[in-house]
Amino acid sequence: MQLQPTTHDQGKPPSTFWDGFITETEAADYLCQSIRTLQKWRVTGFGPHFYKPGRSVRYRRRDLREWAEGRRRQHTSQH
Repeated sequence: MQLQPTTHDQGKPPSTFWDGFITETEAADYLCQSIRTLQKWRVTGFGPHFYKPGRSVRYRRRDLREWAEGRRRQHTSQH
């Protein structure tokens, strides 16, 4: 799975990379969680935003990154 943007001629990632969608399996891998954990999070509303086109589940790379960064802490007693 590739969750890092590839670079073009001037060393910049493509502008659409973070707006791209990935599968549930790729999202679980990116967040270092199991697929089942992501499924539980969707039921409870805890996890990152997701999209459900038909029966499939997709995550936008930008949403995963923002959600993960929002949980960054400096120490264990920080809320």
